Amino acid sequence: MPQPTSRDRRIRKRTTRLSGYRRLFALPGARAFTAGNLLARLPMGMFSVSAVVMIAGSRGSYALAGAVTATGLAATAVAGPFVARLVDRHGQARIALPATVVSVLGSLALLLCVHHDAPDWTLFAAYAATATTPNTGGLSRARWAHLLRDDPGALHTANAFEQAADELCFMLGPVLASFLTGTFFPEAGTLTGAVLLLAGMLLFTAQRATEPPPTARSQAPSPLRSPGIPALLVCFTATGAVFGSMEVVTIAYADAQGHRAAAGAVLALQAAGSCAAGLAYGAYGTSGPAGPRLVRCLAAMAALMTLPWAAAGTGSLVVLAGALLVAGMATAPTMVTAMALVQRRTPADRLNEGMSLMVTGLLAGIACGSATGGWAAERLSPVTAFAVPAAAAVLALLVGGAGGREGAWRRPRHQG
Repeated sequence: MPQPTSRDRRIRKRTTRLSGYRRLFALPGARAFTAGNLLARLPMGMFSVSAVVMIAGSRGSYALAGAVTATGLAATAVAGPFVARLVDRHGQARIALPATVVSVLGSLALLLCVHHDAPDWTLFAAYAATATTPNTGGLSRARWAHLLRDDPGALHTANAFEQAADELCFMLGPVLASFLTGTFFPEAGTLTGAVLLLAGMLLFTAQRATEPPPTARSQAPSPLRSPGIPALLVCFTATGAVFGSMEVVTIAYADAQGHRAAAGAVLALQAAGSCAAGLAYGAYGTSGPAGPRLVRCLAAMAALMTLPWAAAGTGSLVVLAGALLVAGMATAPTMVTAMALVQRRTPADRLNEGMSLMVTGLLAGIACGSATGGWAAERLSPVTAFAVPAAAAVLALLVGGAGGREGAWRRPRHQG
């Protein structure tokens, strides 16, 4: 009998990796809930850009537009864990759909207030109502965790797919919003986003067979009291600061180079690198405990985030674009590994709440990073401002390293 050659083994290995994603979507109901969730998730990358363009175009003030979107971000950070707790207790369909309806009404109210020149305070009130938007990515990850609870390898692949989907939506969302608001009318981005969110959530929540069972009232402690969760929350916050500051300083740098319109395409390359790395990370599987892997991912992110800083010094936007593409490749593996630890450390009946807390930390980090990056770009220089995301990545590594030394990443004994 002929022995397999090295080429045969490589082909078989590559086929096995690719089949990991095919096996995921062979599960009954997986394709339907994924399609609905992606449809509902795409507007997450649209709403902020659409609101800024709509408000600034109508009121002539980017300061007002920024303040309104910041208010919505802060409200989401506060309301998110509460909505997620209700989802865990009463089920995704019973809570996520009504919460989405409230959020859509808030978006439509904002649209009408801007269109009819209502007082400024109404813009803040309307956009704050969108804080009830469920954590769509968390809802999907919770379904995978329920379906694949006995298959850690497949769950890793599912988490990698979800992170790649996040990156894809935040890459395509701003582009779609800019196209709609520029081609049709200023309110077109917000209106389309609201329709997509509601339609996607209707499709997603209709897939009841894959929905995790609710727990009437969890007896488990708050996720914040679980070992390792506070350190992970700080890691997510620092990682959010990387995202927020990188976006602002890249826009400032492109503006200083006289190519502000190209900033969106340059930032999209960072998301593209992260998306590709996330899919590859899921296909290649895992090796070793998640805690040490997280530290390695954080170290890689800290190292790669120095590349845009160095590239900015060349004065070339093309060189910066290439550096962002490479730097983005560290993002998805870091987020996938960190989210796997959250799923492992959080009580099963409070999983949505635990993941929503991480999103809250991420949003807080984005807000802080945006403010710090903007200050650095204005008071120092656009090139020097690239030190902010690099410093935030180092902070995430220090926190992750400290958590590893304290043994916080180890699985609790009661979880096996």
